[in-house]
Amino acid sequence: MAEFGDNKSAFNPPVAAWKEAGISRGGGGEPVSNGNCTVSDTAVKRVQSESGSESPTWESAGSDSASKTIPRRSSLIKDGSRAGRERKKTVSFSSSLSEKKISSAADCIHAMVEGSELKKVRPNSRVYHRYYLLDTGLQALCWEPSKKESDKARISLASVREVRTGRNTETFRTSGVYEQISEDCAFSIIYGEMYESLDLVANSAEVANIWVTGLRYLMQYGKHALDMLASSQDSLRLGWLEQLFSSATDSDKQEDSVEGIDLHSAVKMIQSVNPGVSSSKVEHRFKELQRVREKMGVLALNNGSGLKDYSENKAGKTGRNEQVTKQEFIEVFHDFCTRPEIYFLLVQFSSNKEFLDTKDLMRFLEAEQGMAQVSEETSLKLIQSHEPSEEGRQQGFLSLDGFTSYLTSTECHLFDREHDTVFQDMSQPLSHYYINSSHNTYLIEDQFRGPSDISGYIRALKMGCRCVELDVWDGADDEPVVCTGHTLSPPLILHCVLEAIRRFAFVSSDYPLILCLENHCSLRQQKVMLQHLLRILGDKLFTDVPDEGESYLPSPQALKHRILLKGKKLGLCWDAEDGDVSEEDEGAEMCQRMKAANSGGAGLGGCEKDTVQKNVSFVAVTQSSPPHLPPKRFQLLTRLSDLVALCCSVRFIDFPTSSKSQKPWELCSIHESLAVRLAGENPGDFVNHNKHFLTRVYPSPMRVDSSNMNPQDLWKCGCQIVSMNFQTAGLMMDLNTAWFRQNGNCGYVLRPAIMRQEVSYFSADTRDTVPGVSPQLLHVKVISGQNLPKPRGSGAKGDVVDPYVYVEIHGIPADCSERRTRTVTQNGDNPIFDESFEFQINLPELAMVRFVVLDDDFIGDEFIGQYTIPLECLQPGYRHVPLQSLTGEELPHAKLFVHVALTNRRGGGKPHKRGLSVRKARKGRDYTALRDLGVRAVDEVFKMAAPQLREATDLRENMQNSIAVFRELCGVSAVANLMQCVLALSSRVSGPDGTPLLVFDLRDLYPTLEPQGLLPDVLRRVVSTYEMMVQASRAVIEHSDGIYDRILHIQTTAMEFHEKLQTMAAKEGLKGRKVSRALESFSWNITILKGQADLLKHARAEVQENMKQVHDAALAGNLTKEGRGVQRVRSQTRRGPDDKPTTSMRGPSA
Repeated sequence: MAEFGDNKSAFNPPVAAWKEAGISRGGGGEPVSNGNCTVSDTAVKRVQSESGSESPTWESAGSDSASKTIPRRSSLIKDGSRAGRERKKTVSFSSSLSEKKISSAADCIHAMVEGSELKKVRPNSRVYHRYYLLDTGLQALCWEPSKKESDKARISLASVREVRTGRNTETFRTSGVYEQISEDCAFSIIYGEMYESLDLVANSAEVANIWVTGLRYLMQYGKHALDMLASSQDSLRLGWLEQLFSSATDSDKQEDSVEGIDLHSAVKMIQSVNPGVSSSKVEHRFKELQRVREKMGVLALNNGSGLKDYSENKAGKTGRNEQVTKQEFIEVFHDFCTRPEIYFLLVQFSSNKEFLDTKDLMRFLEAEQGMAQVSEETSLKLIQSHEPSEEGRQQGFLSLDGFTSYLTSTECHLFDREHDTVFQDMSQPLSHYYINSSHNTYLIEDQFRGPSDISGYIRALKMGCRCVELDVWDGADDEPVVCTGHTLSPPLILHCVLEAIRRFAFVSSDYPLILCLENHCSLRQQKVMLQHLLRILGDKLFTDVPDEGESYLPSPQALKHRILLKGKKLGLCWDAEDGDVSEEDEGAEMCQRMKAANSGGAGLGGCEKDTVQKNVSFVAVTQSSPPHLPPKRFQLLTRLSDLVALCCSVRFIDFPTSSKSQKPWELCSIHESLAVRLAGENPGDFVNHNKHFLTRVYPSPMRVDSSNMNPQDLWKCGCQIVSMNFQTAGLMMDLNTAWFRQNGNCGYVLRPAIMRQEVSYFSADTRDTVPGVSPQLLHVKVISGQNLPKPRGSGAKGDVVDPYVYVEIHGIPADCSERRTRTVTQNGDNPIFDESFEFQINLPELAMVRFVVLDDDFIGDEFIGQYTIPLECLQPGYRHVPLQSLTGEELPHAKLFVHVALTNRRGGGKPHKRGLSVRKARKGRDYTALRDLGVRAVDEVFKMAAPQLREATDLRENMQNSIAVFRELCGVSAVANLMQCVLALSSRVSGPDGTPLLVFDLRDLYPTLEPQGLLPDVLRRVVSTYEMMVQASRAVIEHSDGIYDRILHIQTTAMEFHEKLQTMAAKEGLKGRKVSRALESFSWNITILKGQADLLKHARAEVQENMKQVHDAALAGNLTKEGRGVQRVRSQTRRGPDDKPTTSMRGPSA
């Protein structure tokens, strides 16, 4: 079944009556040519009634291509086949002049007068195709065909109470076709005394936006809409453009010049506003416009403003630069600098004005962008920074161009700038952090014959790497060298490498740098190596002997500006000058494999590095691996051994052995294949091992081409040091680079709490919810793209692309997912996607979001750009995503425009059908269960927690469910917060005399909603639902403290058994596997208790924030009792730089 919203609708050209009404585009008498984001002026035939037109239809809801299943595309391995494609790649430098961009309410109403086909959804789930349009007097909405008489197939605009976006009415929610309806294409018209709804679905999100914008404008201005449109034709923009043009005219003017500006100056002015557009496209558009007008014989476009006729202008161009008239400049400016998706957003918050005032902007910043501590002064300051017109700055208005400037600025970057600096706790043990690590840092290509260069170290250190590798071998003239043994890669002189490391070690980060020293030198050259280390690195080397009684390593904070050597170490009290240790040789296995491959006739030609990241089959590798030989032994200089303090290399045997004998300062290095096997066979043991000890994982010996493993496969097990080949770009390095940006790019990221706690349960291969962690719903709407370049390796001529976007989630197995948008054909300048996706995130602390833009009609290469970001760094609201190339450089002016929201699990998703509430009865509610250990005394303690956990779950679920029901009745989407709910409510509660039928009394901590007279049924339901929400919220505040304390008391009591649990299990007769299960169950139960206590604390904070949002929204929406003198309470949706999080459960804030 095809999905709604896959086809774009077209509108008919302007009618003569419209021009006679005095409404025009761009301030001139001619239609404005408007670029790529289109509503076509090509006429479309209206759908006439057929014999079967009264029956519900669904098959035609989408195009043929849309009805086909979109194949899953991997960003790792690309399928180059395009079987069945008939569309050819074409070269184009501009869009047709018949295409229009929507940039005003006049454009929207114009399109509505001509009408479009919409789908009408009925309560019985039937869907009817109808042709909807405004009557010529702009007084009613009409539709055809219909069995109804013409006077009944219409709704008077005077009876419309609200225009609601999305699938947010009872009809939509209970519809059997809910899942097939695009959220972005649906809208509803609420009308009449009984608040009836007309539920419609457009063929594209842009068409839906046109209807919503136009209807809201007509609701506000009614019969005066024509006068308003004629008098306020975006005067801010036109005034600014005229001033801009005049200043350019003055600077270009010469004695014999015609009035106007030269083509080069006009192009430069447009590029100053939209720097991503190419000069050739702008120049081509000017010339195309002039050719069309010459052919039409247009003379004297606007003599009143002093412009000369076209023929005179043309005749005067001989021997000088071509000239551009004011009208031509304004029209082409509209083409290239108008983004309809931003215009629709502007009018949504501007009360249907063509600009935002300070109050509108303040509401947008708080409700959508999640900003705290916003005032009108904040809004005014922002307007002064971004509004281009002097008139707008003086009056405190933000025009469409100013709003576009703000949304494309760094302030609206998807990445939260708070993460540009170190903000995590850096005082925890070193083993509690992920550490940015490089493998064979000196190599800049493949592992066998590629060149070596000191630049490898410099680049890695500048990128925030905190663990680099030195393989040191005997060199000529008693000078140790750095290289991979047994290979053809040229060596580097050791002292040169050390000097580069000293110079750049702390350029990007102050936190400790680990040097992985793989020592293959003779004793003679070890002495030279020792001298170089002491002379060059000197006092930066950390050599303090660790305390035998310590259970953890020092913290990064305590080791700032220190260099740690990782290597082999003799005993702590070794007296001899040297001693015998096992040799580390990570390159030996690779060398053996290469020799075997070469002897079998397979040359290195098949190992060339690809531009796209490769996957390696580890099953085949494991099966073909020869048995591991005992490690070689070599003599280690004692003084060199003494330089190794906190990162002593030991061989990994198994987890029980490590648990018994490994010291905190001892580190195991294991290769990727073994690490992946351990993660699959013993995921829980692997996580527990890494709570105390550092684990370094290096790439499989089979990765001769320097390809990379997926670091998240190891991060989910808690492995701190996952060594990456920094020289190889692709998905894996994108993940690594983005992951370490989240803490000021200092090279250290604190691991999730569940991986650090002494007693906690977490399995790395979990494919379900994580115990003690509340799942989150990530809502992502991909709205549009800007200035998308042709793929770098494309063999196609021209610069046309057919872009589509993948949104990928990377994390634990339960979170990994990807969704794709439709393809927008032949538009890289401003493709409109308007598609929404939803992802459940079970472990937010380890999740990453990746946007990948690809070309669907490529030749040779399809990759356009990508951007990867940790979930913790996402800023909510409307954001721009700067795209990066395959090698990580930012693509000039290439962006995605998205909307992002993060809600709790109960807050989103599809409600139950047929009018059932989203609330669950208690008997149907899922409660987290504690496990029996088989140890009577401990089980008795945990049984005391069962009623407390049920009560805590009921408090949270009741509160969250009541909010979900209130949100539904307010007619907003599942991603809306309570501020947005109340603001939406404020637009529909006006009585006949304009006074609100509902007002809030804000004197109490919990604002009350009071009727002001007789209410219709729908508003009575709103009041009762709001009272239920307040009641549930009050219960959380009043009872959470006591439950929280009792849960923590039970947890503390249970922890007293932790140290003696094995002994108690033995006394109960438990042996072998049963003891292990008892220990695992104990960790599970402790994790559940702590997690439920934390969730209860978060629920309390959520209630406080919700009440603040209701308070502030009631003031902003003028829904308060008069004369109360209430004071505005700042919501804390996102903390400001001076705000600190509340850690106490006690004391609700006012």
